[in-house]
Amino acid sequence: MLTVTQPPVESSLAGIARALVADGRGILAADESLPTIEKRFRTIDVESTEEARRSYRELLFTAPDVEQYISGVILFDGTTHQVDASGTPLVDVLTARGIIPGVKVDRGAKPLAGSPRETVTEGLDGLRERLHDYHERGLRFTKWRAVIAIGDGLPTPYCIRANADALARYAALSQEEGLVPIVEPEVLIDGDHTIERCYDVTEATLHYVFDVLHQHRVDLDAMLLKPNMVLSGKSCPDQATVEVVADMTVRCLLHSVPAAIPGIVFLSGGQTSEQATERLSAMNARAPEVPWQLSFSYGRALQEAPLNAWRGDPANTEAAQRALCHRARLNGAARYGRYEPEMEGEFEAAPGGAAA
Repeated sequence: MLTVTQPPVESSLAGIARALVADGRGILAADESLPTIEKRFRTIDVESTEEARRSYRELLFTAPDVEQYISGVILFDGTTHQVDASGTPLVDVLTARGIIPGVKVDRGAKPLAGSPRETVTEGLDGLRERLHDYHERGLRFTKWRAVIAIGDGLPTPYCIRANADALARYAALSQEEGLVPIVEPEVLIDGDHTIERCYDVTEATLHYVFDVLHQHRVDLDAMLLKPNMVLSGKSCPDQATVEVVADMTVRCLLHSVPAAIPGIVFLSGGQTSEQATERLSAMNARAPEVPWQLSFSYGRALQEAPLNAWRGDPANTEAAQRALCHRARLNGAARYGRYEPEMEGEFEAAPGGAAA
């Protein structure tokens, strides 16, 4: 059995929040629901069995030296109960490596009553008891995702308000149970809207979210924000440059996010792995004096390469782990504004395919 040691971070919620955005490191989002991971596995012709999911998650969590770039991992509820091949809980595997384990606690976006084209995230029922159990089993942070769509007449103030209220209630409950909440109000990239429209919706959403967080007495020092970058809609014919994305995203955050937040961990939704890394790097290079750490909490942008390398074959484990470490290292460089597209080829060029 693995000997578990506590990670070298403070036990306070504020200390854990700061550790999650430590220099050069970020968060791996491995919290795919069962339908989502089934969809991901289908792209590599792998059946989504309990054993396949366990093997894949263990592969990610035990990649050599990945803790140099990954500070925390967001788990799906089912993963928090899984053990590795030796019988050690995967939560303890992470903790022993100095990686902080967290968990997604929402129950997904459902149609919003009275506004059927929009959604509200559910999962508050029984949340206090679930949070207590997670803390007892070694989890130290949580995540809740709200979804805001842009479209004709969307979003409505009603939708923003409903989701902000749920996010704030969740965050307050998490802190009450000794867990750092990651608040994720995601403005979707789907649509043909301009980057200016995305800016306006993101700013309005963040203003309301932080107003409601204050009303619910959430400690801003002990939470993290996981927002979208300000982007052109996926179908917009005028796609903003990397520099424009970086500048508009930072400006939006400066107008919306209190300086007390320790860090902002961007989601990668809808972007390629390379785009997510390049845009994060541009923000850190062009705005080094912002009051928060600008970091990452990427799912597909970190996992796509190792998933394609693995393809369900145990013989490919080492190659998949190298692919993960390579992407994690590039995002670690982006934390300092030092990523260059030429670094993408270093993985293939290194001896044996290892990340250089």
